[in-house]
Amino acid sequence: MKLHDLHPFPGSTKKKKRLGRGPGSGFGKTSGKGHKGLLARAGRANMAGFEGGQMPLARRLPKRGFTNIFRIEYTIVNIQTLEALENATEFNPAIFRELGLLKGRNSRVKILGEGEVSRPLVIEAHKFSESAKKKIESAGGQAKVIGRA
Repeated sequence: MKLHDLHPFPGSTKKKKRLGRGPGSGFGKTSGKGHKGLLARAGRANMAGFEGGQMPLARRLPKRGFTNIFRIEYTIVNIQTLEALENATEFNPAIFRELGLLKGRNSRVKILGEGEVSRPLVIEAHKFSESAKKKIESAGGQAKVIGRA
């Protein structure tokens, strides 16, 4: 195959609509916009949610509550997940990220106490539940609270 053999598939390309080129073109005079009105005006942007003058859906529906922009979300990791990883005893956010338990660059980690701990684990996380902290320390491990990720 040579460069001059390349061509678009049939039907994949269309001729450009040439507006304002006389009455014979079918798009002369008003250039396919009809007479006056909102759609004929220059600079009219297609506004998101515009419904032709009808009250837009976003304004018809009732509003409730609010979104707290200061909310801090934590990625939850249970101690049974860490217990299942038999050859690891030390955990921190970098290791959680490698294991695929932590997604996102600025995620915070909270360790929950579901499951049992049979060996001493050293875990660094942003938060621990009381039951998780108790189980980790009773098995001879450490629960270290760290700052921002």
